[in-house]
Amino acid sequence: MKKLLNVILLILITSFSYGADLVDEIISRGTLRVGTTGDYKPFTYLDNGKYVGYDIAVAESIAKELGVKVEFVPTTWKNLLDDLNSDKYDIAMGGITRTTYRQTKAEMSSPYLIFGKCFLVRKGEKIKYTSIEDVNNPKVRVGVNIGGTNEKFADMYLKNAEIIRYENNLDVPLAVENGEVDVMVTETPEAIVYEKANNKLEGALVDKPLTKSQMGYLIKKDQIHLLNTVNFILEELEINGTTEKIRKIYLNTFSSL
Repeated sequence: MKKLLNVILLILITSFSYGADLVDEIISRGTLRVGTTGDYKPFTYLDNGKYVGYDIAVAESIAKELGVKVEFVPTTWKNLLDDLNSDKYDIAMGGITRTTYRQTKAEMSSPYLIFGKCFLVRKGEKIKYTSIEDVNNPKVRVGVNIGGTNEKFADMYLKNAEIIRYENNLDVPLAVENGEVDVMVTETPEAIVYEKANNKLEGALVDKPLTKSQMGYLIKKDQIHLLNTVNFILEELEINGTTEKIRKIYLNTFSSL
């Protein structure tokens, strides 16, 4: 009898450890809470205090499909996972790279974009930075945002360069423009956006990026129903043409590698 009670107790504890079904909670609450950094064009950024970007528009579309409103919750790359697992939001969105580490700490949605690491430099200087070796030099100042995969890339492959770290990703392109750093470690979509918007900047290795990765959305670990629901909605948005319309607005200068 004691063994049976222990088994029942273990089952109950295990069931509660998975937490409430977030899909039911989101619908009951009437709000989808989306964590986003707001500092990564063209996926998530602030325009006159309002969040805009590809992933912001997708988040609004997901909320609409669920019949709820969307609430954007500010976070940072450094705290992205901690804030998610602390229940500050239901899903994290905004140019998030799918990595094995993130998958072990949370659930990652199906991928929606292929991209690669490259560099952002001052106009006319991309010919100086055509390889990792060109940048991995003590004379080269490299700017990265703290807590993201760009910082990890720099720490792994650019150990000989002078690495300068910024809390806000939006500050790094400005640092390149102003001559505070020579190179920003970035990704192909971001480099293209800044090259198009700012005639003082250009992307290096955009056509031949140093890596290949995919982007996805982060959901709290073990929330499989929400994960499956998000993936289902993403497929529906693709079929009905919604994501294609959003791509034309925010990713019209970029195509998958």
